[in-house]
Amino acid sequence: MTFVVVENCIKCKYTDCVEVCPVDCFHEGPNFLVIDPEECIDCTLCEPECPVQAIYPEDDLPADQQKFLELNAELSLEWPVITERKDPPPDAEEWEDKPDKLKLLER
Repeated sequence: MTFVVVENCIKCKYTDCVEVCPVDCFHEGPNFLVIDPEECIDCTLCEPECPVQAIYPEDDLPADQQKFLELNAELSLEWPVITERKDPPPDAEEWEDKPDKLKLLER
């Protein structure tokens, strides 16, 4: 099983999760993070670190977030690994819990 970054991360992109990952499986895009499912060891350390609850175990993905499993796998092959926490975007709080952000994902 792997963990999956879902829609609520888009435009929030808090990086608290990356510092606790023992296998460096997070990858950073312009306004979103993803988890490489091949590298994730299901340690559960990242999930509680996300301030916007944007990380789920694969088995607990909400039905409307299933597409993010494939998106994490795809984008983790394209984006660079991130291992250190960065400041979130200045408007991150404004984007927390906003619906329908997938169209705002920058590749």
